[in-house]
Amino acid sequence: MGVRIDLHVHSTASDGTDTPDALVAAAAAAGLDVVALTDHDTTAGWDLASAALPPGLRLVPGAELSCVSPDGRGGQATVHLLAYLFDPDSPAVVAEQTRLRLERRERLRRMAERMAADGFPVDADELMAALPTGATAGRPHLARALVAAGVVSSVDEAFARYLGTGGPYYLGRTDTPVHTAIDMIAEAGGVTVLAHPFARTRGPVVTPEVVVELAGRGLAGLEVDHPDQDAPTRAELRALATDLDLIITGSSDYHGTNKTVRLGQETTAPEAFERLLDRAGADRVVTG
Repeated sequence: MGVRIDLHVHSTASDGTDTPDALVAAAAAAGLDVVALTDHDTTAGWDLASAALPPGLRLVPGAELSCVSPDGRGGQATVHLLAYLFDPDSPAVVAEQTRLRLERRERLRRMAERMAADGFPVDADELMAALPTGATAGRPHLARALVAAGVVSSVDEAFARYLGTGGPYYLGRTDTPVHTAIDMIAEAGGVTVLAHPFARTRGPVVTPEVVVELAGRGLAGLEVDHPDQDAPTRAELRALATDLDLIITGSSDYHGTNKTVRLGQETTAPEAFERLLDRAGADRVVTG
């Protein structure tokens, strides 16, 4: 078996269910050689994951950045950037991640309070108090509370009925402009990859023309092999990435029990990973 690389996983530092130390242990048990910790808008799990690395496993420190982008049709769309190997102490990164985490916490509280006011068995104070220290708050935390209360049978059902975009208890947030995020990570010595760019089941996506523009801005790659992108979509993205000389990655987007995907379900080719390392301003990969 060749080198197995998964460049998109989440821990309890955001909306996953595995702690960072348990996550790296699970990655090694799943036969991975390289794993990237990419929690939403935070680097809080890096130190614990690094300290717990099993022998032979390499950890790529990263984050998934919540961004807003022109959609190519005259409007805007939510996009996610996978940022790798950047300096977590960069003042711009620290300031923006702090802003986003505070806004996410307030948003989650307001959603929980609205549900409680409508009679749902949800306590906003208990929900917020149960968040892991330093964790990025997200809708899956409320979804799991609804599962525990017996309101729904799964996180997916909670999103489909109540919490998904456009749902009765959904509240928006002010995400980072995508150009700002690309520039910010580049200045911090890191590289960016557009996460699940054409995962249309998640909502509106950007046009190929927007991807072309982002590549000109400094975007390094596209996440092509992702569980939410079918074979025709992957072929479309692969051709686009090849035309633009962008790095092609593959990742599970593992969230523990919040999703049914497995660690290493999708992987990145070793040569693509080496290209990412070459694009980064510093080698911040941690080896167990």
